[in-house]
Amino acid sequence: MLIIRRIQDDTMPSDMGAIEQVQKILGSRFPDIRDKYITTIPEQLTDPLKYRFRTSLLVAENRNGVVQGFSLMLYAPDLHFCFLDFIASSKDVISGGIGSSLYERTRQEALRLGAVGIFFECLPDDPGVCTNAALIDQNRARLKFYENFGAFPLVNTKYETPITEEDNSCPPYLVCDFLGQPPISKKAARKIVRAILERKYEDILTEEYTSQVVNSIKDDPVQLREPLYIKPRRSGQQSPDEKLQDDTIFLVINDRHSIHHIHDRGYVESPVRISSILNELNPTGLFKEIHVHTFSEKYIREVHDPKYIEYFKRACNSLPQGKSIYPYVFPVRNSHKAPTDDSVLAGYYCIDTFTPLNKNAFLASKRAVDCALTGAVQLLNGSRAGYALVRPPGHHAERKVFGGFCYFNSAAIAANFLSKYGKVAILDIDYHHGNGQQNIFYKRKDVLTISIHGHPSFAYPYFAGFSDEKGEGEGLGFNINYPLKESINGEEYRVVLAKAIERIRRFKPDFLVVALGLDTSKGDPTGTWNLSAADFILNGQMIGALGMPILFVQEGGYKNRILGINARKFFQGFHEIFYRNKNEKK
Repeated sequence: MLIIRRIQDDTMPSDMGAIEQVQKILGSRFPDIRDKYITTIPEQLTDPLKYRFRTSLLVAENRNGVVQGFSLMLYAPDLHFCFLDFIASSKDVISGGIGSSLYERTRQEALRLGAVGIFFECLPDDPGVCTNAALIDQNRARLKFYENFGAFPLVNTKYETPITEEDNSCPPYLVCDFLGQPPISKKAARKIVRAILERKYEDILTEEYTSQVVNSIKDDPVQLREPLYIKPRRSGQQSPDEKLQDDTIFLVINDRHSIHHIHDRGYVESPVRISSILNELNPTGLFKEIHVHTFSEKYIREVHDPKYIEYFKRACNSLPQGKSIYPYVFPVRNSHKAPTDDSVLAGYYCIDTFTPLNKNAFLASKRAVDCALTGAVQLLNGSRAGYALVRPPGHHAERKVFGGFCYFNSAAIAANFLSKYGKVAILDIDYHHGNGQQNIFYKRKDVLTISIHGHPSFAYPYFAGFSDEKGEGEGLGFNINYPLKESINGEEYRVVLAKAIERIRRFKPDFLVVALGLDTSKGDPTGTWNLSAADFILNGQMIGALGMPILFVQEGGYKNRILGINARKFFQGFHEIFYRNKNEKK
């Protein structure tokens, strides 16, 4: 799986390593580039005043952090345009679509910045302009590539005028990609071209040359060259510009959840929960389903104890179909000596008596983790909001124990994955305390954990979720609990939700993971609160107003008759505010 992510600076180890790889690719792909330009990339990212551009660096890397390609784009906030300085893949990589993926992501970034277009230089395909015949075929291939995205050379100007009469090189076209927006006016084009020439080439161009090129722009609005290489699109075929305007929430569904089906009486965590939600979400048009990718167990081992993982896998594999083990012995007095019998060992690794192990529990839980990690990668790839619709849930699974229908903490595993690329906040809005995230991140300051839940004096898990549990060591102050009274309405709930949201804003995370519990609803068999469908709309709107990249991971919610309705209302409220705010910023 290819990850294309934006790098802000070189403060994170993963970002520092990626920048070093980009510098090596630059040096190998562009041997004539000055060393000074390569070495100043970190400074360009953090000092826009000095370089007169904001620099956006996008890297395409595999799961091991090996950079396959990159794009370096400059943004001028005063004139609202982007200049694509470099886009390249590593010499060691056969493209395999990396160039297309990088340019698509670059276009998304430009639109996010509110740019009127992307401008970049491309060597000409006209033998009358480029006297180096050996370059013509290569130049044609490159311009054909960009035509597929609606980017064409600016015509009727002197941009491709040689700098000196003795210059026999191929002077470049200025290629324009207006991102599906109307072409710019003559006045705007003149300002942009002047900015490009003065800010990029101030040490080699004279004012006379710059003015000659700028004043040659006569068309109003500007004109681009007609397509030479691309064919008209077939009816119904999506254009690159339509992809840019995508305001859907990506949806990743645990396609193996139904194998975990416990028929025991009173077990409410059943497969119908997923279908109840999907039946309501599918008709809305707010979601776009994406494929689930399979991930290595190493991401689980970064969060959960390896001995627990091995026991969980072994116990599930050893059970016959249809048989379950329920924990019944809990060795609290001598917990450092684990029992040897798997049926007794269940209590060593579990916090309750009603979360069974069965043949498919491991497989379903592992697939739920795959869904959450797929969603995390999708955020890194530039998507703004997604929903991992999974079961079994995960937020009660701590580092070494399972319970509360939860085996692996999918939300925590996704948050830990994202924490390698920036700060992460987890907001748990399930009726029950998110003891799993609290336990896993209790000593860390890079992941803020917040939980709004029923007070542990009456609500599961009973032993955690008190307001004085604030973190430990470096993590002190980065774990926040809001335990609430037994009966609460939507208005009272939103007072506390507003406090949680304000704390998230102060933390300024790069990513937000929401442990989405819908068991706060009136009549849920596992809760005592009274939130209505209208309350879920308002809660969604409040979270949507945060406007940051968000991954929702499904947790509780067990009143199946209204579960899907509440999910639909929540996401309708979220979508209305989240994407309205995004579009207003363009």
